[in-house]
Amino acid sequence: MIVLGIDPGTAATGFGVLERCGSQLRAIDYGCIETPAGMALSERLLLIHDAIGTLIDLHRPTLVAVERLFFNKNVQTAFSVGQARGAVLLTAAEHGIPVSESTPSEVKLAVTGYGKAPKAQVQRMVQALLGLGELPRPDDAADALAIAICTAHSYRPVA
Repeated sequence: MIVLGIDPGTAATGFGVLERCGSQLRAIDYGCIETPAGMALSERLLLIHDAIGTLIDLHRPTLVAVERLFFNKNVQTAFSVGQARGAVLLTAAEHGIPVSESTPSEVKLAVTGYGKAPKAQVQRMVQALLGLGELPRPDDAADALAIAICTAHSYRPVA
């Protein structure tokens, strides 16, 4: 099974692609889709849509895993993340790929064993679980890999 994990945002959308064979996980690709600050929102969302489509075409994931939106104190940030999530969900639907959603605390619990783990601990555990030689960077990519790990461990196909 190949999972494409996405950490959505309009400025930076992290992605992580991993393969699960039995209980083994292997990182295939990860990084960040960045959009220019001066670009119109509609163009930023199109750029995210196109980049996710390219990743789907390249890696042929079984599943797209995306962080579920939670309402934080900064309403502007929540709206921004929601718009980027929408672009990701649309792209997955266009390609006929099911989407799995997890909350940030579910992801942290699955990766570290503690639902309120700090970002640095999540990065270190992602590195350890995937046998990476160095910490996955940027943070958005590490978060996307963590989302993919959470989903790869918990996903059970519906028969």
